[in-house]
Amino acid sequence: MLSILDKYILKRYLGTFILMLLLFIPIGITVNLAEKIDKILENEVPFIEVAKYYLDFTIYFANLLFPLFLFLSVIWFTSKLANNTEVIAFLSSGVSFYRFLRPYMIGATIVCAGALVMGMYLAPMASQGFNEFKYKYLKKDKKDRTQSNVYRQINENDYIYVNYFNVNDKKGNNFTLEHFDGNKLDYKIRANRIAYNETDSSYTLFNYLKRTITDDGDILESKKKFDTIFSFELEDLTPVEYIAETLNYTELNSFIEREKKRGSSYINRYEVVRFKRWSLPISAYILTIIAVAVSSIKRRGGMGVNLAIGISIGMIFIFFDKIFGTMAEQSDFSPIVATWFPNFVFAILAVYLLKNAKR
Repeated sequence: MLSILDKYILKRYLGTFILMLLLFIPIGITVNLAEKIDKILENEVPFIEVAKYYLDFTIYFANLLFPLFLFLSVIWFTSKLANNTEVIAFLSSGVSFYRFLRPYMIGATIVCAGALVMGMYLAPMASQGFNEFKYKYLKKDKKDRTQSNVYRQINENDYIYVNYFNVNDKKGNNFTLEHFDGNKLDYKIRANRIAYNETDSSYTLFNYLKRTITDDGDILESKKKFDTIFSFELEDLTPVEYIAETLNYTELNSFIEREKKRGSSYINRYEVVRFKRWSLPISAYILTIIAVAVSSIKRRGGMGVNLAIGISIGMIFIFFDKIFGTMAEQSDFSPIVATWFPNFVFAILAVYLLKNAKR
């Protein structure tokens, strides 16, 4: 059963967190709209599309920054309790600091559960709409939807490689297809350029060269221009880097296993997305403990000092999360270490601050 103290703190915990979301999300929308309004008007984007975009943006933005919002909300209302000497009153009545912390942990559990549902299912759908809107309306004149060094296993026998592929004009350079019969190379196709034909879903190869390996020697076939149909799809030449963000957790697990078999160069990026689906919600507990430990002490300078400390710690947490995530995406650094290391470091900080905060 929840005591009066539990209900009081839990109500303030969740109420302040929701208020923080309602305060900062409109600010985020306003800033984003101010940056993109010129392109939206220039491209004559329909109002309904803009409305859908900002609905997706709201979910995407809330999921991305909820640890910071949670952290600041706990510091805000706990500092008010400390300034009004309510914390001292609670502890003086015989309530231990750990008992005082219990409703905060209940609140963190509720927020963590909500963040898990959002991160596993709602945020992926919002991310898809958010990214597709940007590429459809805001970046359609830029050559930013290009892929380089794409190497993929299409099936058990076929592997493809393309040095560079432009998604907009559907053309690429230095294309190679290798077909194996077991462990033996059966034939290899090379072309200086490849172009996709939307009319009949065929491909045009320029400076086409096919080398067939036989027991009697190699057979070479070459043409300046050659039209053909392949078993792979256009999407195999244009793997979207943000695709992992648009898949729910079940789909993401299957997708990663399939991409590993295909030899995708973005595996670390996908793994980071998968592990963050768990690490960010769990951070609700760690940040709650740190926030309570920092703000439950009445300081000279009042709430402003606690907020300044809280904002600094929150920004450091986000910095750690971003820098280690980028390291894993761009190098061989372990994705699981990268995503959980900030939680590990801040968990140690939480234990230290909690010991110092106990009365």
